[in-house]
Amino acid sequence: MNTDGVPHRSLIKARAGDTLVMSQSVFDEVSDVLHRPGLQRFVDPALRADVLDQLVSGTTWFAPTRDVSDCRDPKDNKYLELALEAQAGLIVSSDADLLVLHPWRRIPILRPAAYLGGTGR
Repeated sequence: MNTDGVPHRSLIKARAGDTLVMSQSVFDEVSDVLHRPGLQRFVDPALRADVLDQLVSGTTWFAPTRDVSDCRDPKDNKYLELALEAQAGLIVSSDADLLVLHPWRRIPILRPAAYLGGTGR
């Protein structure tokens, strides 16, 4: 991950013009992914810390109360539960198990590049 990459630019765009939402289970997974040993050479530690800080301080937090089981990867249902609880207008993800659901309950699910105005869903 770098500051010029599509995921980081998507986060910057979302913070500038949208409301970001977060739950503890989603944050924990994002943090775990960013700390994976196999990603250490690709993720600058300062940028990782900045991204995690932005996800803590720049978001509206929810504690989803409704269970969802619509995703073919059960571990990804937490993202749908958060979107449902927050009444999200959009989900941005690179996860194929979420993207295949587009749109999910009238909520578009877009790749970061599409969110930035690029091509593709």
